[in-house]
Formats: sequence, structure tokens, C-alpha cells
Amino acid sequence: MRRLFGSVRARATLGATLVVAVALVAAGAAVLLSLRSNLVGQAGTQAERAARNVAADLSGGAPYTGLELDDDEPVQVVDEHDTLVAATEHLERISGTGSAEVKPQPPAGDTSGTGGTGASGDPDDSDDDTAGDEESVLEPGEIADDVGLTNGSATIDGESADYRFAAVEVEVPGKGTLTVYAGASLNPEQSAVGTAQTVMLVGFPLLLGVVAAVTWLVTRRALRPVEGIRAEMAAITASEDLARRVPVPDTHDEVARLARTTNETLAALETSVERQRRFVADASHELRSPIASLRTQLEVAAAHPELLDLDGAVEDTVRLQHLAADLLLLARLDAGERGAGTRVELAALARERAAGRTGVTVRADAVEVTGSRGQLERVLDNLLDNAERHARSAVVVTVRRDGDRDAVVEVGDDGDGVPAGDRERIFERFVRLDEARARDDGGAGLGLAIARDVAARHGGTLTVRDTPTGGALFELRLPIA
Repeated sequence: MRRLFGSVRARATLGATLVVAVALVAAGAAVLLSLRSNLVGQAGTQAERAARNVAADLSGGAPYTGLELDDDEPVQVVDEHDTLVAATEHLERISGTGSAEVKPQPPAGDTSGTGGTGASGDPDDSDDDTAGDEESVLEPGEIADDVGLTNGSATIDGESADYRFAAVEVEVPGKGTLTVYAGASLNPEQSAVGTAQTVMLVGFPLLLGVVAAVTWLVTRRALRPVEGIRAEMAAITASEDLARRVPVPDTHDEVARLARTTNETLAALETSVERQRRFVADASHELRSPIASLRTQLEVAAAHPELLDLDGAVEDTVRLQHLAADLLLLARLDAGERGAGTRVELAALARERAAGRTGVTVRADAVEVTGSRGQLERVLDNLLDNAERHARSAVVVTVRRDGDRDAVVEVGDDGDGVPAGDRERIFERFVRLDEARARDDGGAGLGLAIARDVAARHGGTLTVRDTPTGGALFELRLPIA
């Protein structure tokens, strides 16, 4: 079962079919109930009309035998003692009314044959009984406004059916209070409801089948681009060719946005992988030179101890140590390491890192930021080292507050500056300008890259522009604590 409904298409089809099925069942039940209620109401109205017609005849003085009773519909007239005094001629059985009798029982001594006189045949006797009834609320000849409605059944001429009965009271002079029961057949209601049920039982499954088929086809068409994206991603994974892109459908829906986002992710992944490859290649190149130099010196020293260049070996070892430390810090930054949330006073930190350096001037206002003191020290050291390497005679460090949000550290020198075309490239890893390619002067080309990465991890920026004297001015902006 889980495999059967394991696809989005199958679940969507099942869900849509179930929703439509529930809606159809609810709507069908409402229609049937409304139809039945309306038809039963019509039958009740018809029965009431028939009962009032008979009551009107009785109120007008018509004898029981002179009543116009429909042979096709059951009618009963009972007196206040629930004695049947008139009924449809061919009525054989009845239920649901006030009397189960089907043949009138006229009072004994009725010489008129109408059943409308008292036991002595004198109308005055019945009138006296009626007049003495203290509970009667109807005036002579008056028909009650209220009507009672019940359901029952009757058999006329051997044909049985269900009926809606209406009961209407009428006050007849000389006969007392009579109750007229008239029925209207419920066969039309039963036939209409049965027909509607049959139509629903046949039509609903067909409609659900159409809904399921349409949903299946529409879902397949909608998910076809997703399958194309999946297939292309599988091919990219198998080939490891991150330059490939998934197809973008010519629509403006969620699938198209998914494809575009997937391509953006592939582009970012390609850039990241290419960056890592270059990083590994550049790191290998940078490590190879000092290691080869150190090995050469050690081999020469092993063969000729008197030729050992101890200072050069120490210098290469220190360079290896610094390069390893830079690579380790870059790896931590790439892994998402953020600075510790401690307060750092930039003015004091700038004076501390500038102490002991020749030609460095510090102009600082007190301002605090939040971050890693060790990483911020590394940024200032790298900027000062870079400025000292290119300055002719002076380096100026300025710490100031820019509004209520930013702390600014500026490190400027009086050197030749950075060409406009190289002002972003110098922040790439292992990038050194031509004048700094020498091992003794240029370093590994990681200092400015580390400085910018640390600034970004602290929510700030690091940019470069020219000083008024033409040198390079590096500007570090950090959010104020």
C-alpha cells in the first residue's frame, strides 16, 4: 500500500478523489433531504386542502352520505368520541389516523341514514351534548385553523400505499366536534427520492472516476518538469560535472522557481568547488617552495655541515608555520566559525597592535564592537603588515565612530596605492600583485583574504581606496556593540 501511494501523483489523485467523494455524498444527502422535505410538504398541503374541503361541506350542513369523498384518497370523519361516522367507500385498511375503523358506525336509531343524529334520532339531543361540552373552543360551523399532520398507510381497492394525513377539526351544529382525516399519497415523493438515489448511485462513481482520471493526467503533466529536473540532477551527480544545469520550464509556477533555484545552487556549488580546488592547488604550490628550500638546506648540511644556512632554515620554517596558521584559520572561517561574543575596545586594540612598529601613527577614539579579539587582532596585524610592506615612510591608523551604528578602522600608507582594477582582486586568496611576487616581500597572499573573511564573519566590510596623498587606504567597518 505504501508503494502504491508512494508517488505524489498517486497521493494527489487519492486526495482529490476523496475530497470530491465527501463533497458529493454531503451534497447528495442534502439534495435528497431537501427533495423529500419539499415533496412531503406538498403532500401535507394537498391533504390539508382535501380535509378542509370535507370540513367545509360538513360545516355547511351536508349529511355524511352526501360528502364528496375521493375514491382514490383515504378520508375519515370521526366524532368527538373517536367513532368513525364517514369514510372513503372502498377503504379497506388504514393506520396513522385517529381511528383504525374503515366502515362508518352511525349512532343507533338514526333513521336518516346519515349517522348525523343522536341515539334517539333527534338532532337536538346531539346539539345538547355539544352545548354541554365545556371544553369546545370552536363556534358552530367554525373550522379550526390548526392542522395536525402524520404519516400512515391505507389500502383502497386492494392497493396499499403510504400517505400523509392531515387532521382538521370542525364544529357542526347538531353533530358536535368532528375531525376530518384526509390523506395524500406519498408515492410521488418515494418515486422522486428513489429516482434521485438511483441517479446518484450511478452518477457519483462515474464522476469520481472522471475526477481521478483528470487529476492523474493533470498531476502527471504538472510533475513532468520535476522528473526532468530529477533526471538531470542524477546525471550531474553521476558525471560530477557541476557546469551542467537542470532544464527550466517555460512557466511562472513553483516548478520553474524550483528549477531556477536549483541552477543557482549548482552555480554556487560549482564556484565553491572551483574555489576549493584553486585553494588546494595554491596552498600546495606555496607549501612546496619553502619545504623544497628547507629540504635542500638540510641535505646540504648533512653532506657539508660547514655550509649549513641556519638563518635560512629558520626563516623557511617560520614561513611554513605562518602559512599553516593562515590555512587553518581559513579552514575554520570556511566552516562557519564566528567570533566569540565579547566586547572589544578598538582604540586600545589598535594601539596595542601598532606598538613597536616603526613609522606607525595611531589616532583613535574610544569605540567598542562585539566579536573575537583574536580574530580582530589578526585583521589589524595583516593590515599593518600590508601597509608597512608598501609604505614609503609612514602608516596612519585611525579609529572613529561613524554615526550610531558603525565603528571604522582606517589603515593608510603613503605608498603607490592599489590600481582601481585590482581593488577587489587583492582580497582573493593567494593573489599578489606583480611588485609583491618575491617571496621575501609578498608573503603567501592570504593576509587580505583572511582580513575580509573575518570582517564578514563579524557582520562588517573591508574595502580599499586611495588616500589623499595617493597611497592605499583600507577601511574596516564593524557594527558598534
